[in-house]
Amino acid sequence: MEIILDKKKHYTYADYLTWLDNKKRELLNGLVHLISPAPTLKHAKISRNILTSFVYHIKKNKGKCQTFAAPFDVRLPKDKETANDKIHTVVQPDICIVCDESKLDERGCLGAPDMIVEILSFSTQKYDLNDKFNIYEAAGVKEYWVISPKEKGVSVFILQENGKYDEGTNYLQEEGGEVPVQTLPGLNLSLEEIFED
Repeated sequence: MEIILDKKKHYTYADYLTWLDNKKRELLNGLVHLISPAPTLKHAKISRNILTSFVYHIKKNKGKCQTFAAPFDVRLPKDKETANDKIHTVVQPDICIVCDESKLDERGCLGAPDMIVEILSFSTQKYDLNDKFNIYEAAGVKEYWVISPKEKGVSVFILQENGKYDEGTNYLQEEGGEVPVQTLPGLNLSLEEIFED
């Protein structure tokens, strides 16, 4: 049975848990946003390439961080309100890294991951670059990557001491080089590796 939701109404994580129609959704400040059911092949390959590098690096260095790929619920509470009916933002990043194990539970992550990677599609570009950018910044996500498959580029934003992201650093495959992963010291991903087919 399809659930019809009011796009202008504000919902909570408690509401979100009752939606059992298998549609992928996110909540941003209580507003519902539908997610495409499956990514393109190019999107899936980029996600695989990055995730594999993260997992390998963490295992090789016996790191404490853990990586997760969508679908994986990240609940971002405000003012430390962690009750389900007080949480108004639930996202499913393409990839996230969580280094504080206390944030992990059976339902996913409660609190800001250390790093989030979003891979753009035509339909999510504005959403990932504006809405999610602001949500992740306010939540305290320390490192935010936005990947553009079309441009074959990576934009990296690092949270500063003032709680705001820097202006961002852009990396393009055509220029070559590597992207340093601040969350995983010692790991640099080559652009060729990220966009490898």
